[in-house]
Amino acid sequence: MAFEKMDIRDLYRCVSCGNCRSVCPVFEQTGRESKNTRGRILIIRGIYEGQLDDDSVFESINTCTTCGYCTEACPAGVDPPKLVETAREGWVKLGKMTPTQTKIRDTVARYSNTLGDDGDRLGWLKEAKNETGKTKEAGASGLKLELPKKQKAVYFVGCLDSYRYPKTALKTYRILNRLGVGLLEDEKCCGSPLLRLGFDDEFADSVKHNTEQIKMSGADTIIAGCAGCFNTLKNDYGFLGITVMTVSEYLLSHISELKDLMTAENSDIQKLDIPVTYHDSCHLGRHNRIYDEPRALIREIVGADNLKEMAACREKSRCCGGGGGVRSGYNELSLAMAKRRLEDVPKGVEYIITTCPLCLRNLSDAGGGIPVIDIVELLSMAMEK
Repeated sequence: MAFEKMDIRDLYRCVSCGNCRSVCPVFEQTGRESKNTRGRILIIRGIYEGQLDDDSVFESINTCTTCGYCTEACPAGVDPPKLVETAREGWVKLGKMTPTQTKIRDTVARYSNTLGDDGDRLGWLKEAKNETGKTKEAGASGLKLELPKKQKAVYFVGCLDSYRYPKTALKTYRILNRLGVGLLEDEKCCGSPLLRLGFDDEFADSVKHNTEQIKMSGADTIIAGCAGCFNTLKNDYGFLGITVMTVSEYLLSHISELKDLMTAENSDIQKLDIPVTYHDSCHLGRHNRIYDEPRALIREIVGADNLKEMAACREKSRCCGGGGGVRSGYNELSLAMAKRRLEDVPKGVEYIITTCPLCLRNLSDAGGGIPVIDIVELLSMAMEK
């Protein structure tokens, strides 16, 4: 197995205390030692020492969602998700991978998205155009979309919003467009699924393409609509002089400007008197410590008293079960974790708000009965009231 990029010290820094075992969402569902962080580290260590046949432990490593809760709980400072990702990369370099890994790699290579959709990635935008070629009015606000010629910031839409949640993509861009935000001419998958599953070389191709697109745009700020895209663009692309922000961060920092623009249009952001709760996605929360900004934006919309916290939130938020390729490779396990997460929802709320389309999809599929919506959907409701 190839260990070139692995911090071998982490393999032996682990003292097998079991703190990670108590918070691992996969172990909570399976009860199997091989499917918790401590067990995975012992397995990777065994492979490194030549004591295990790596083919026999695929399932242990590939059922990890890389949620990072174990990192929070580790008193020794070990970063288990990084160990898991580099272990997967080592196997890939040896030609050893699961059918799910192979499928995702081949799908991104062929379609430039993880969904196998051969449609136009900007189809959601073209649907907003009329036959004259100009964009038609977007909702009650009367806003017309005009792509800026000189753009300081661009909206990175992501695969899921581009193809599965085009209405969210359009609503997001209708708002960002007011603030002069542009779009990449030829956005492709950010490569996060490739990186998380061990396909480092293929990920490098995604980085090269999207980096060239960003340079061509002339923008110095990227606004990511997907938590996974944000985490990857911010932490794995190696940008110099480029700021990467979430939609909630960007809108919160420009909320006064947005309100002024709406006042000029004889409209406003109306407070919604509805109780909601917020789900911290792993990629925004534990991986990037973004907890306050989404909550501050939600309070701008519904007021402080209407934001009800989940039983487990912020750094202790439970994973939705969708990440790390687990939704694709182990769907039943993934949905079991999503159902467990829904047990944390406080009673009486009308919506579960999230900033991650994968969380939205997995929590919705788990069937809790409470609508799961993107934070932009909530803002759009207030703007169109």
